[in-house]
Amino acid sequence: MAEVLEFRVPAGSAHTLLVWGLEPQAGLEHLLFSAFSRFGLLYSVRAHGNTAVAGPGCCGVIKFYSAGDASRAQRACNGQRLFQKYPLKVCVCPKQKRIQQQAPALSSNKCQQLANHYLGFNGWSSHIITLQKVSGLNGENEELGQSCQQGSVKFLCALEVTLPQHGVCSRGVALGHADIGDGQDALELITATRRAQKLAVGKALSGAFQKILLIVLENGKVAVEYNSCQEESTDSLTEEELKGLVQVSELSLEQFELEEEVLSDLSLDDE
Repeated sequence: MAEVLEFRVPAGSAHTLLVWGLEPQAGLEHLLFSAFSRFGLLYSVRAHGNTAVAGPGCCGVIKFYSAGDASRAQRACNGQRLFQKYPLKVCVCPKQKRIQQQAPALSSNKCQQLANHYLGFNGWSSHIITLQKVSGLNGENEELGQSCQQGSVKFLCALEVTLPQHGVCSRGVALGHADIGDGQDALELITATRRAQKLAVGKALSGAFQKILLIVLENGKVAVEYNSCQEESTDSLTEEELKGLVQVSELSLEQFELEEEVLSDLSLDDE
């Protein structure tokens, strides 16, 4: 049976394991990561102290991208000592009623981790079609002689992700902005500019991956499908048309405001 993975935060109880009976010790989350990552790619690992009702000790919450990997890990680790003296109880997170809504998109760093794991480091590539500073998109502010938003700098990025082995290409377009205060500090302006650029590129990369579905087969092989349901009007434009997109004064900023998952993933250091 195949499992379909999206470039979104893994949702649902089947992706999450609860680990009980942990002994408090230094580096507990690292030990959990080492023990469970051998079963598949992990989205997150957390260790918490038990509540007063549950008694002394700690519990762990392990979230996998793949529900199949989580199931294998549960069967293999339940009742085992792993890295401590006493056996651990490992169970799949109980099902909880929740409002059906689309899971948040993965950050650009998480998208790259997921792509590298299932497609390989050479299994995909990306290139920036355009990365341009945005200004004068708001008529009211323009009349006042201000930029699009006083005290901030904005960049628009159009980016394409290519999976050559699967014949799939996907585009993402996103807006990134950063505060610059009063704009008098040159270093602050340079730093804000770099941050806005990196944020725009990261969000565009994440947006491109949202249109890609990974189908993990039972034999471990991975197939890829393009999710046409996520297509946007910009996907049909040529590269030249995309490069001229920021020149359109009617451009609506809201269509590019993708939700950020983790801003800290976008450091100011060169990648």
